Amino acid sequence: MKLKTHLKSLLLSSLLVTLCVTQASALEYGFDGADDYLFADPTSQEVIYQAEDQNVNRSKTAALIAPGFGTPTSYLRGSGEYLTPNLAPGTMSGGLVNAVGNNSYTDTGPGAYPAPDTSISAGTYPPAGNENFTASTIGYTDVTSDLYYDGGHLGMLKIPAIGVNVKIYQGTDSATLAKGAGHFTDTSIWAGNVCVAGHNRETNCYFGEIHTLNIGDEITLTTKLGTRTYSVTSVQKISETDGSATGSTSDNRITLFTCVRNESAYRWCVTAIERAV
Repeated sequence: MKLKTHLKSLLLSSLLVTLCVTQASALEYGFDGADDYLFADPTSQEVIYQAEDQNVNRSKTAALIAPGFGTPTSYLRGSGEYLTPNLAPGTMSGGLVNAVGNNSYTDTGPGAYPAPDTSISAGTYPPAGNENFTASTIGYTDVTSDLYYDGGHLGMLKIPAIGVNVKIYQGTDSATLAKGAGHFTDTSIWAGNVCVAGHNRETNCYFGEIHTLNIGDEITLTTKLGTRTYSVTSVQKISETDGSATGSTSDNRITLFTCVRNESAYRWCVTAIERAV
C-alpha cells in the first residue's frame, strides 16, 4: 500500500514538472507593441511639425527674461525684458536704439520701424518723414584691443569709502573675478553705463562691502580714455534675473553688482552717476 502511494506521488510530481517546464526552443520572441485596447486615447492635441525658420534670431541678444508668475503678461508669448538690453533687436551700432527700444520715439504715421539711415551722423536717428520723432543719444563705448593695459586689464576702480582699489578685467566668469573686478562684456567701458561685478566673500572679495555705501559716496573709474568720478545714487537688492540695471543709458554712470550673502536669488546693485564738473 505504501509503495502504491509513493508511486502515485512520484507520477504526480513528474506530471507537474512536465506541465510547468517548456523547452527554450519553444519560446517565441517579438518586438511588437502592446495592443491598442490596453491604453487610453491620448489627451494632447495633434502635434504639427514645421520646418525651422533660419531667419529667426535665436541668439542671446533676442533672449527674454520671463515675466513674473501671475503678472498680467505672464501668459503672453514673447513678453518679458531683454536679457541683454543694449544688444536687443533694434539696437544700432554705437548703442543708439531705434523704435523698438527707444521710449523717446513717437510716431503716428507710416514707418514706425524704419531701417537706420547710415547717412545720419552719430547721436541722432530721425526716421524719414517723421516730424514727431525726438532723438536721444545713448552712450556706449565698445571694448577694443587698444583699450587694454599691458597687464591685460581695462582700468582701475577706486571706492575710498570702503577701501577698494582694484583692476577691472574683461568678463565676469570665475577665473576673471579671481583676479579682480569683472566688466560685463555686453556693456559700455566708458560712455553711458559701465557695469562691473565682483566677489563679496573669501579671497578677492573686493565688493564685499558695497551694500554699505551711502548716497553721495565717491567712485572713480580710470581707463585709457580718461578718469571719471561718480557719486552713488542708489544701493538696492535686486533679483538675480533682473537685467534692467545693465541697459544702456544717456547719462554716464557706473553700476556695481555682487552676490547677497546666503541669498542666492538676489544681488546687490549700486548705481553711481558722473559728478558734474
